[in-house]
Amino acid sequence: MIKFLHQWVVFSILPFFFLYNTATAQQAYFPEKHQWQQKSADDLGMDNTKLEEAVKFAIEHEYEGARDLRLAILKGFEREPYHQLAGPVKERGGPAGVIIKDGYIVASWGDVERVDMTFSVTKSYLSTIAGLALDDNLIRDIKDTVKAYVWDGTFEGEHNSKISWHHLLNQSSDWSGSLFGMHDWADRPPADGGIDEWKNRSFREPGTHFEYNDVRVNVLSYSLLHVWRQPLPMVLKTKIMDPIGASSTWRWYGYDNSFVNVDGSMMQSVSGGGHSGGGLFINTLDHARFGLLFLRNGQWKGKQLISEVWVNAVQQPSEANKSYGYMWWLNQGERKWDGVDTPLYYAAGFGGNFIVIDKANDLLIVTRWLNPPQIGEMVQKVMAAL
Repeated sequence: MIKFLHQWVVFSILPFFFLYNTATAQQAYFPEKHQWQQKSADDLGMDNTKLEEAVKFAIEHEYEGARDLRLAILKGFEREPYHQLAGPVKERGGPAGVIIKDGYIVASWGDVERVDMTFSVTKSYLSTIAGLALDDNLIRDIKDTVKAYVWDGTFEGEHNSKISWHHLLNQSSDWSGSLFGMHDWADRPPADGGIDEWKNRSFREPGTHFEYNDVRVNVLSYSLLHVWRQPLPMVLKTKIMDPIGASSTWRWYGYDNSFVNVDGSMMQSVSGGGHSGGGLFINTLDHARFGLLFLRNGQWKGKQLISEVWVNAVQQPSEANKSYGYMWWLNQGERKWDGVDTPLYYAAGFGGNFIVIDKANDLLIVTRWLNPPQIGEMVQKVMAAL
């Protein structure tokens, strides 16, 4: 039973919302596999000229890093001691994206079927795997300590034993240790100090301090593999990607040395990003299907693929960072975009990869390789077309 998450549900109005959401799901448009209907901006009440300006802006503000992502990654994380590429890397394409209104494509640019790395957008897919585990009662409560499920020493000790799924999902765990040869303290180290200071840091109480850290995200992935006892890409494929009509071209990788023995079979523990290679390799249209699932509160053609409770949960601001939910960013707090007041949420990855979900306007934006500081302005231009 998802005790903690159910605190957000007002039981007295559940029947009304069930009837409303069922009717809405029946009326909503969902694309068929290999097909996605397009409509003009005018047909959906949008200003076509302003929409074209937004697309032009995205094309003209390409991410400035090298298209050879081996070079871009090594340059982007050059301050990290011992950093190296440990998983697959693929040269990227140019700017690409789609804008979806009321479920229909109203604009697209670039090669939207090209499979590219998506870096930390992968975290939002990993978060979904956790939500599915709660739906299937593989995890009883989001505030359970992970030690109760993973007993191999990963969560031993006075500090690590306090860490819950909630802490891992909102990146406030301050987990300490090494996984697959990567050290928590070496990931995005502070601007000051050196290796000795970083290695011998003081621990922060879980839940009190936000720190974006890929090693700890990979600990979450590793822990979910223990819970599911099957490869996480297979869970995602079976429960989400196949039902929403995604292509067969996406892949989710870990590292060369991240294979673990599960019930006698060697399975790869996949990474939550492409920081050291690996992560999700996927095309723009598949991202859009995933985003549309969340825009539709976890429903697809009348079937609840992931609970609405979870879709709402990922949008709740964390105690340690009001701009961050369960591996989705929120348009509030310190990360709020100037000129965009809508309470949207989004997945974000290195190099300018974004899935932006605007429930209030039934709007979805997927953009690839946009210079990251320009995302707020790009979204603002799309909003101006509404």
